[in-house]
Amino acid sequence: SMHCFAGTKETAFIYAVTAAGLVHAVTRSCSAGNVTECSCDINLQSGGSASEGWHWGGCSDDIHYGMSFSRKFLDVPVKNVTGKSGSGLAAMNLHNNEAGRQAVAKLMSVDCRCHGVSGSCAVKTCWKTMSSFEKIGRFLKDKYENSIQISDRMKKKLRRKEKSQRKIPIQKEDLLYVNKSPNYCIEDQKLGIPGTQGRECNCTSEGPDGCNLLCCGRGYNTHVVRHVERCECKFVWCCYVRCRRCETMTDVHTCK
Repeated sequence: SMHCFAGTKETAFIYAVTAAGLVHAVTRSCSAGNVTECSCDINLQSGGSASEGWHWGGCSDDIHYGMSFSRKFLDVPVKNVTGKSGSGLAAMNLHNNEAGRQAVAKLMSVDCRCHGVSGSCAVKTCWKTMSSFEKIGRFLKDKYENSIQISDRMKKKLRRKEKSQRKIPIQKEDLLYVNKSPNYCIEDQKLGIPGTQGRECNCTSEGPDGCNLLCCGRGYNTHVVRHVERCECKFVWCCYVRCRRCETMTDVHTCK
């Protein structure tokens, strides 16, 4: 069934996030000294700015090794994909892989530690560090929301489907898709889509878990769930534990 999702923006996101995750995990391992082929970024061992009172030190994340590892591991050569539309999808998948890696590179930041008399910042040691994967994920989620549809009639290069926008260049970290997504709201066994009927939702949330979005406008049912548990337990000398039974009622909402 996965074939039906080929080239959608969801697939684009999965490719990007996988490639980014690989860069992140490998680079972390390098910095931690767990991999013999790599360590900290040796290009940043010396230098800095004496006038500003800082120098490179510590262990900078060596993202170059992580990037090249991710490329070797994930970017299957395009030549073994047959058919015209196939090569278009392959070129697009390669672009989305790279977009994920670029996100990790773009969100690198510099951390510093102060040295000096009684914690004064007379001297600082600085090193480059990757952002948390959560931050990279949020960045890619934003790229997913704003992903660009491209023409599936591949000429020499990837180009936007929207003719009026063809002059706007496609950036390295943009996510690209060819095919419109299927409707995930309604069950479709042929495509393996479970639909959202019966899904539990949060009626106070405006986010993706909220009943408005998740139930796709069909509304929701509410039923009360009774929950019994032991509570207010006390140790009685000697030697047993005495508890009360607490009962709570909660509303559970499920999509119609």
